[in-house]
Amino acid sequence: QVQLAESGGGLVQAGGSLRLSCAAASGYTFSNINIGWFRQAPGKEREFVAAINWNFGRTRYADSVKGRFTVSKDNAKNTVYLQMNSLKTEDTAVYYCASGSRYWSSASDERVYDYWGQGTQVTVSS
Repeated sequence: QVQLAESGGGLVQAGGSLRLSCAAASGYTFSNINIGWFRQAPGKEREFVAAINWNFGRTRYADSVKGRFTVSKDNAKNTVYLQMNSLKTEDTAVYYCASGSRYWSSASDERVYDYWGQGTQVTVSS
């Protein structure tokens, strides 16, 4: 069982920035795996936001966040980040990180992710 913990959510005005963090529980090291970010807004289904391959650093983004969000990793801290800039009200959601399959072709598919964090709320006000 891998425990993931998100942090960094909060309330921000439109146009502002936030950085979310996703850390694995002590004693677990990310390796040969994809880390994904997903979000779920009220009344909507959970959707893919971004993903990063831990070993090779490849990244993928949903069209809705391209150019505004950046996913990155810190090997030393065993942590993945989601830098969110130029936030819009429609970015308001609970954001989750997840770890799962190493197959990059399926990195945007939530069904291949085995472990999920508890989520962190991001609220963007107008």
